Amino acid sequence: MPEATMRPTVLVSAARLAPEAVSMLEEAGYAVHCSTAYPSEEELLAAIARHRPVAILHRQGIINGTVMDAAAPELRVVARHGAGIDGIDIPAARARGLTVTRAAGANARSVAEHAMALMLCLLKDLPSVVSGMREGLWEKTSRMTRDIDGMTLGLVGYGAIGSRVARYADAFGMRVLAFDPYLPAGGLPGPGERVDTLPDLLRQAEVLSLHCPLEPETRGLIGAAELALLPKGAILVHTARGGIVDQDSLLAALDSGQLGWAGLDVFAQEPLPADSRFRSHPRVVATPHLAANTPRGATGMACGAADSIIAVLAGRLPSLAGAVVVPGGMPAELFPAS
Repeated sequence: MPEATMRPTVLVSAARLAPEAVSMLEEAGYAVHCSTAYPSEEELLAAIARHRPVAILHRQGIINGTVMDAAAPELRVVARHGAGIDGIDIPAARARGLTVTRAAGANARSVAEHAMALMLCLLKDLPSVVSGMREGLWEKTSRMTRDIDGMTLGLVGYGAIGSRVARYADAFGMRVLAFDPYLPAGGLPGPGERVDTLPDLLRQAEVLSLHCPLEPETRGLIGAAELALLPKGAILVHTARGGIVDQDSLLAALDSGQLGWAGLDVFAQEPLPADSRFRSHPRVVATPHLAANTPRGATGMACGAADSIIAVLAGRLPSLAGAVVVPGGMPAELFPAS
């Protein structure tokens, strides 16, 4: 039997992984197997049966209790290719003593830049202007766009990504407000002014940018009532997770003119169905959840996840701060009581 087949396997729930991360895992003694782009539960179960992975590097699909049980007893760690942990059943992992990690902060620069690109695109009305030019229109005097300098930006979430957006927005001359109930009491650790309640933030936000995780308490956080609090014609930029915004309410706000534009990189259902209303809506600029897909962002997330797997299986902490979400069977001495 070839030596490579005797190596413990890391199963990647995606069609590919950055070569640098593959090399890290192989040099540490692991075989790497990639599944399909958006693996179904059946495809994951079949891959688990073939490869008996000690770790799953999770990029797409759902890692639930059924998947975890199918990989027992070999499976020890599920490492998320990204900062969020949606798609992983955390209670199920905790109940089975599995370690769950994430690539915390590895994609912050890429996602923050994408959020700023969407803001600039929409404030300058670029979709309509470009469309007009393609149709032969010269709207130099008939169309007005808006300056980003002096606009009020409302941030929901001030973590690695939100705080970086604040820095970029501050450099553009925006007034930055932020709501994040998870921050310690006091001022923000970066540019901007802290707002204590979400309604207070929404009433002032000419541009609203979302950077909070998808948790039970944030699912549907932005619905009809919240959108109605925004100044009329406000812009929504969403690069976090689709379930945070109620999509029917969002479309209704766009149709009524309450929202001027929406720049969306994430959706409640991904990939989008072929007949999705977001693909053709005239006041939406939609991108296919690619904010982190820059060479540096993708490599950072992949290598962060690979480092987590190598570290956990070696009984040590990963390099990225905040990487461990569920410590599972990791040594207790790595998590001393505070």
